[in-house]
Amino acid sequence: MRKGLQWKLILTLAVLGLSIFLAYPPKDKIKLGLDLKGGIHLVLQVITEDAINVETDQEIIRFQELFKKNAITFQTATKDRPGRFIFMGTSADQEGKTRDLIDQYTRDWDTSFTGDKLTFTMKALVTKALKDQAVNQTVETIRNRIDQFGVAEPLIQRQGSERIVVELPGVTDPERVKDLIKVTAILEWKLVKAGPAPDEETLLKEFGGKSPEDMEVLKGDPKKGEAGFFLISRVASVTGKDLRMVRRSVDEWNSPAVSFSLNSEGARRFEKVTGENIGKQLAIVLDSKIQSAPSINARISDSGIIQGRFTVEQAEDLVVVLKAGALPAGIRYLEERTIGPSLGADSVRQGLMAGLFAILLVMTFMLFFYRLSGLNAVAALILNIVILFGCLGYFKATLTLPGIAGIILSIGMAVDANVLIFERIKEERAVGKNVPSAIQLGFSRAFSAIFDSNLTTIISAIFLFQFGTGPIKGYAVTLIIGLLANMFTAVFVSHLIFDVTIPKSAKRLSI
Repeated sequence: MRKGLQWKLILTLAVLGLSIFLAYPPKDKIKLGLDLKGGIHLVLQVITEDAINVETDQEIIRFQELFKKNAITFQTATKDRPGRFIFMGTSADQEGKTRDLIDQYTRDWDTSFTGDKLTFTMKALVTKALKDQAVNQTVETIRNRIDQFGVAEPLIQRQGSERIVVELPGVTDPERVKDLIKVTAILEWKLVKAGPAPDEETLLKEFGGKSPEDMEVLKGDPKKGEAGFFLISRVASVTGKDLRMVRRSVDEWNSPAVSFSLNSEGARRFEKVTGENIGKQLAIVLDSKIQSAPSINARISDSGIIQGRFTVEQAEDLVVVLKAGALPAGIRYLEERTIGPSLGADSVRQGLMAGLFAILLVMTFMLFFYRLSGLNAVAALILNIVILFGCLGYFKATLTLPGIAGIILSIGMAVDANVLIFERIKEERAVGKNVPSAIQLGFSRAFSAIFDSNLTTIISAIFLFQFGTGPIKGYAVTLIIGLLANMFTAVFVSHLIFDVTIPKSAKRLSI
């Protein structure tokens, strides 16, 4: 063997062996995307007004406590709409003191005094920031729920201002996953003022047929044993944000339930509200449905239990969504597609057939047009594909149907590099260069064109990966890896094969 070729051969064999190790067995090492494995594709819209609504409730409670603590009088505190609430019965004599308190504790709300009415309105920039934060938090919450549920290789990403794309390959129980995603899991504890009643009319009879401004009517969930209508406080005393620990347990009848404990701030408020309302009912509300409304028998500090005729699976799912955090806002489905495993299997089969047909056609062309030198290109092409799949296995990339298209395109680019090199070699032979010189000059003079064409395509693929969605990313990944492998196989390995197989004294070259 010629001097200097040993390390090149060792490097090539090492890359080949490592790639085979990383890619084999492909069934375990290569992750398949939604279009190949089957699963569900969802497009969700975040109802960002819900996040503003929750923030408004929390501010009402905060300012009620601040006003009481600083001896600022008022009669009622009501929510006018999300992002706006009103304190009625304020004193004009205390306006200066009130403004000082507001300036000290918040800069996110504009305030106005009109007689005995103090109005809080959330600032536009704060509203925009909260909506943006709600979408980002929803993405993370959904991701946490899906991760705990155990779906492999999910795609969860933001699309536009209020939309989220969710792709879950290989899902065997799509309905359960959809329920797990959709449940808002806004958990609230609210005082019950009246109920249960068979209908709203009966419930509101003693209130003149109209719900008081600081109250709201909610329906109990009959599946959880709370039939009828309840009149409850509009503002929550404690919410799911105050949870410290949550786990599945059993109630006193040995039925599935969910135990919880609260953080220090939540425990303080929970102890206060239960201590001041012994004998009254406290509704446990999940996503605007009353799960249970037990009576308060004693002061409760930092722990309790949620009952509601759960099955074991329902209790476990509730624990998952509460652990992952409540969605900051509700969501609605805009688009839903379910891809069955059989359709995914057909896509895999057709994709593989297309890839194999492309490879065989390219190999046949190279052997027919470049004779024995075509074997060089075929060997480099096979190594290119092995390296590509080894990289997919190493990076745990997901192979999609567009990804297979990227592989086929990279095969064409790989052969294009060999065509440039071989044509340069033929030109050098035509002007009288001997075989070794023609090979050396062919590779060196074709390199700049190969490098430029691959680099510009890689740059384009990087932009596709950066700004594209799941299938487009899959196409970009396989194309980038294939082109980088091509730079190694078409230039380095192909040259090595010529150096190893063609002696310096060769007078002819089959090309």
